[in-house]
Amino acid sequence: MSMERVLDIYEKESPEGIIVSVGGQIPNNLAVKLHKQGVKIIGTSPEMIDNAESRHKFSAILDRENIDQPDWEELTSFETAKEFCNKVGYPVLIRPSYVLSGAAMSIVLSEDELELFLKKASDISSEHPVVISKFITDAREIEVDAVADNGELFVYAISEHVENAGVHSGDATIVLPPQRLYLETMRRIKMITKKIAKALEITGPFNMQFIAKDNEVKVIECNLRASRSFPFVSKVLKQNFIDIATQLMIGKKPHRIDKSSFDLDYVGVKAPQFSFTRLKGSDPVLGVEMSSTGEVACLGDDFNEAFLKSVLSIGFRIPEKGILLSTGPLRKKAEFLEEMKMLQKLGIDFYATEGTYKFYKENNFDIKLLNRPFTKLEPNILTYMENGKIDLVLNIPKNNEKDELESDYFIRRKAVDLNIPLITNIQVAKRFVKSIYYSNDKLHIKSWAEYK
Repeated sequence: MSMERVLDIYEKESPEGIIVSVGGQIPNNLAVKLHKQGVKIIGTSPEMIDNAESRHKFSAILDRENIDQPDWEELTSFETAKEFCNKVGYPVLIRPSYVLSGAAMSIVLSEDELELFLKKASDISSEHPVVISKFITDAREIEVDAVADNGELFVYAISEHVENAGVHSGDATIVLPPQRLYLETMRRIKMITKKIAKALEITGPFNMQFIAKDNEVKVIECNLRASRSFPFVSKVLKQNFIDIATQLMIGKKPHRIDKSSFDLDYVGVKAPQFSFTRLKGSDPVLGVEMSSTGEVACLGDDFNEAFLKSVLSIGFRIPEKGILLSTGPLRKKAEFLEEMKMLQKLGIDFYATEGTYKFYKENNFDIKLLNRPFTKLEPNILTYMENGKIDLVLNIPKNNEKDELESDYFIRRKAVDLNIPLITNIQVAKRFVKSIYYSNDKLHIKSWAEYK
């Protein structure tokens, strides 16, 4: 879609104006250019769209409104980048300025990784700066999908990512209503959303992303357009957000909606779908770059039921034979102990790589050690996967020796190629185990209308 093509259609059809807030990122990028060509933009003004799109302008608005945000800076040399990272502390999130939508973004854990990334990503200079921001570990990521009317918040939905921050919002598993957030956190998010709607004089749809830890809330970004989660929140809340936004943008006043997500007696979960089987050689692991090619949303009477329905709908299967465990650093191994006890009660066999095997063996689990693929020694992970003895792989990535990282990649890739369900995130792994433990024998099939 180009400005020239849009202008061709605009001139031929002679409409009253153009709505740019329902077509993704490209229309937002064209808004100011179209405005300068005399095109009437319906809804939020192009100047305000530019204020939200410009990192510097939006950051200044947040500062003016006393709204917190992660520390960030646009940098033009390795030395200044190193100074900033040492000041805020690792890890940091780094992105070259000439890419969009998470492409080439990376979480950097050390100065050596910083230097390696900057050399690989671009020739850092005043023409090609990089944006580096402080990455907050073990934080929750929250999204708000909302509609405003002349700066006044009209309707909104607060959704929570199952995964901790560090997974692109397009790849995240999203739950509505939130299940793990403090009421105070949700109150602060709503107040910030109101402030932003007023500051940007929003009329129409918008999406905001937040990061929260210990009741501290920081704004990641604000998109003055409908997001991919608008249909999801509309279905769950049974309120058509786009219909409401359209009415407001053309000057009509729909009935104000007083219902909130606290009134729901059910839960919605949206799970991402991937096409790694068609992308030979790609690493099927979640990160800050978006990889998903679709999504499925399901409703359930509780979180576990909705989650299990959603992941079964994208192709997961409940394990019946054996689970291969490679659960990452020591802290994540310990974090998974409760779920190991649940799985033990279900009578599923455990197989593990060396470090994981030692940890769970010391914690009195009956578990079998398998050799890594590259050793060619039996019993081997690859053999067990090919022979159908493993029907779920939990492989949590870690930053460790090169050989171990390559081995983990090979295991993940083989799981995808053999169509074995694969989980690479510890929060998703924990929720999946809880879901099959509590919901396996009592999934309720209902129509959308039955959820009230």
